[in-house]
Parts: sequence; C-alpha cells; structure tokens
Amino acid sequence: MTEINPKRVLLKLSGETLSGNDPFGINVTACHELASALASLQQKKLQIALVIGGGNIFRGAQLISQGMPRAPADYMGMLATLINGIALQEALIAKGCKAVAMSSLDCPKAVLSYDWRQARNFLETGHLLIFVGGTGYPYFTTDTAAAVRACEIGAHVLWKATNVDGIYPDDPRLHPHLKKFDHLSYSEILAQKLKVMDATAVTLCRDNNIPIYVFNKSLLRSEQFPDLLKEGSVGTTIDGD
Repeated sequence: MTEINPKRVLLKLSGETLSGNDPFGINVTACHELASALASLQQKKLQIALVIGGGNIFRGAQLISQGMPRAPADYMGMLATLINGIALQEALIAKGCKAVAMSSLDCPKAVLSYDWRQARNFLETGHLLIFVGGTGYPYFTTDTAAAVRACEIGAHVLWKATNVDGIYPDDPRLHPHLKKFDHLSYSEILAQKLKVMDATAVTLCRDNNIPIYVFNKSLLRSEQFPDLLKEGSVGTTIDGD
C-alpha cells in the first residue's frame, strides 16, 4: 500500500449520492455530508472537479421504454443534473468552499456555461468545480461526460464512486462469492465488457493516459477519505494495456 499524489482529480458521482436513504430527490443531510467530505479532500491540496448524474430526479430510460425518443429523454436527464449541481454548489459554499457549477447545457441564469479554459483557471485558484449537463448532447452518458472533462482539464486520475467496493466479474450483490479485481487494464475492461463504465469513456481515458479508480461511494464520508489516497488499499484501479 503506497501513498499516491494526484494533483487534479475528476470525480464521477451518481445522482443517487444526493438522495441518501430517500427513494428519490435530494436529501439535505446527504448533500451536506458529501459537501463536508469534498471540503476535507480539498484540504489535502487536491484540485477537485466532479461530474454528477441526475438519476435521483429523473431517469430517461424509463420514458424511452414507454416510447419517448432518446433525444428529449436525454435532455430531461441533463436538466436533472443541473438541479443536483446547484444543490451541491450551495452546500459547498455553506461549508466555506469556493465552489462553481458549470453546465454544458446553457442555462446562464442558473449556472455558468462550461468553458474548459475558465474551468482550468477556477481549479488553479482553489475552486471546486461541479460539471453538469452531461456533454450537452444526447446519446452520451455521464460516464463519457466525466472522461471528456477529465481530458479537458488535465486530470491526473478519474475517480468513479459506485454502490460496490470495486469491479467484479458480475454483480457481487447477486453473487457474493465473487472476488474483486484489484487492478485491470483498459483492454481487459473493454474485452470482458465489464459494465463499470461505458466503452467510450474507458477508451477516452486509455487514449489520454488517465487512470480510472473505482470505489465504494461510502468512502466519501469524511472519516474515510484518506483511503482514497492509498493505492491498493480499496477499490479497483484501471490503467495500462
């Protein structure tokens, strides 16, 4: 187990991170707990940007299955991420953080429009960034949005918080006997079609030499965050060929 020292991190979070124990929506306690954990990480001199989903508010797949075209369903999902981003931005500001939400989907009265140069400047001046609106286009997942933003801001690692403690051959909640992978290559993820991230996101990270670190979102609790800075202690690392 060794200390790792990324300077700039792109964190991918699901919208459900903000719902806490509630079935949907934004749980204020969960939102503020996440803000506290992010503030603690920032005190480690990390430059943090994150991409957050909107599944706690809206899932486009539900309407697609009922006959809605993919494009409008995806745009509705992007709008849900704006709501989450604004909530997290305000929770972070309440904790004393300099936080800015930036959207790929232009909504200037609510959040700043995304610009990669401005985003880098914000990170260099100690702001925590929240990227919302996905890529701004339908047919792309928030995983892909996270990979694109990681490339644009020059992130040293992409962290993906999930509901399990890493990557398994199958769902460990259904197959508890399975052993977790500690390390996988990009090629192994793609060849085995492991569903931790979509293929476009993995390929972007591979082509730009950005390692992916998959871990349980419970580690974002402030008392556990040091484990995120120890290679091999928790989660699964994806890198190399």
